[in-house]
Amino acid sequence: MLILGINAYHGDASAALLVDGQLVAAAEEERFSRIKHCAGFPRLAVEYCLEAAGARVEDIDHIALGRDPRAHLGDRLLYAMTRRSPAGLLKGALGARDPKVHLGAALGVDPRRLRAVSHNVEHHRAHLASAFFPSGFDEAAVVSIDAFGDFVSTMWARGRGNKLEILRRVGFPHSLGLFYSGMTQYLGFPKFGDEYKVMGLAAHGQPELLDKLRQVVRVKDGAFELGLEYFQHHTKGISMTWEGEPRYGAIHSGLLVDLLGPARSPKSRMEDRFTAIAASTQAVFEEVFFEVLATAKHLTGASRLALAGGCAYNSLAAGKIQPKGLFEDVFIQPAAGDAGTAVGAALYVYHHKLDRPRRFHQTHSYFGPAFSQDTIEALLRQEQVPFETLADEDLIARVARAIGEGKIVGWFQGRMEWGPRALGNRSILCDPRRPDIKDIMNERIKRREMFRPFAPALPLERMGDYVEQPAPDPFMVKVSRIRPERRAEIPAVTHVDGTGRVQTVTARENPRFHALLLEFGRLTGTPVLLNTSFNASEPIVCTPKEALDCFLRTKMDVLVLEQAYLERGRVPGHDAGGAAAP
Repeated sequence: MLILGINAYHGDASAALLVDGQLVAAAEEERFSRIKHCAGFPRLAVEYCLEAAGARVEDIDHIALGRDPRAHLGDRLLYAMTRRSPAGLLKGALGARDPKVHLGAALGVDPRRLRAVSHNVEHHRAHLASAFFPSGFDEAAVVSIDAFGDFVSTMWARGRGNKLEILRRVGFPHSLGLFYSGMTQYLGFPKFGDEYKVMGLAAHGQPELLDKLRQVVRVKDGAFELGLEYFQHHTKGISMTWEGEPRYGAIHSGLLVDLLGPARSPKSRMEDRFTAIAASTQAVFEEVFFEVLATAKHLTGASRLALAGGCAYNSLAAGKIQPKGLFEDVFIQPAAGDAGTAVGAALYVYHHKLDRPRRFHQTHSYFGPAFSQDTIEALLRQEQVPFETLADEDLIARVARAIGEGKIVGWFQGRMEWGPRALGNRSILCDPRRPDIKDIMNERIKRREMFRPFAPALPLERMGDYVEQPAPDPFMVKVSRIRPERRAEIPAVTHVDGTGRVQTVTARENPRFHALLLEFGRLTGTPVLLNTSFNASEPIVCTPKEALDCFLRTKMDVLVLEQAYLERGRVPGHDAGGAAAP
């Protein structure tokens, strides 16, 4: 049985394919279109998923779309009739087309040729399914928190076996996600998906404005409510562009400026008051976040938690769940945002609607395209780029030595990662022992805000040596506290507050990356690498050509494409420019 899951006409459009309940392919449209957070219909991602399974669109048995315009229609109508609601609040809800029509139009196939059964899965049910069904938990509290989708911003459920029991929800206009997005805009970060910048900034300030921020969002009755006077989405709406690069208009109202002072203009100087506002925003977010999780615990009595929705990307909060003792074990869908609803919608149909048993346990995120060595070598010859082909043992030794010498390495291998994190297959790697490497990375490659941290990768078996209260994190979704005695050893991946968003690596799930970490540890005594995404102001690279282009236009020193090893100084017209060894 083939089930195609789709997230369309929203940011982070994506597709995923289940074959007999197993996830065989998943990817975001941005990786193919090269448009960050690409919206619209994920035609290229769908084509990839079909190709990965050796299937045609006519072979699909079920199509699952991670939204349902008919969900909570009564609530929408009542809200529109009893308030000054934005025009278009119900737009699309009464005239949505069958997903087969969208799919046929995108792929140039007559929808009448498609035998697939179409399913619209409510947005938060898709999020919940993406968290619980791959978690490996027989039973769990399941929570989805985001801006909003299908008129809901938060949903609680009990997951048991192959079913989800919905227990409670928070509806529009109250939204923890919109609170954080509105504050992100206020702090001068206007782009879709900029919330992670506020998380990085928060560590540089003190939460001095809690009383004021608690007027903007507050805990109430085991959930929360917004101070709606500080927002305008419920009266004026939010202008949104859901084709190509997603954009949305102002979320907060003028009263937020009256409360906190003038908003920061993008690219203006970062004043101390803005770092205090960022810290206060994060602190109040966590107050509400943990109230939501406490309610999940109360409703279910479960010892395990499965979490999804855009707010699950708040790795600062996520990293505190287990240390607080609320839950013994936590699974966070690595594509926790709307991209993940493609997987969730497909799993919801397979398990909850079709009553099929669970078979898929997600232990890695490598569900994207891979490329053969022949393809890579043909590209390098065509581009007239000198390279060496090395066996794994020689390649890993060479790369570890290069990193130890201060070189920055583009590392491309295997299947591309699913979700926003580079996890050792489309990564840029360098030496975390160097306090200056962050500046070098930003100057030569990333060109991003200096307050944003870089992340460490290390072998799972060495995690306890470097991290307080260690718990496996193969998806790099939780911030952990670095042991005080280790912080000076790995300054490039230790944030100002003594934390790091750690990726744990195992020989089973990523043998080459694991071997590289061990070899670097053998050479230096530190089995840790700085691991950041292989990109420069663009989506993470997908193909060898994109990796080569990124390597050549930035100032990386070494590029690894599977078994091919390239050094910048040997490429005609590209001088060696490595960071000098400390």
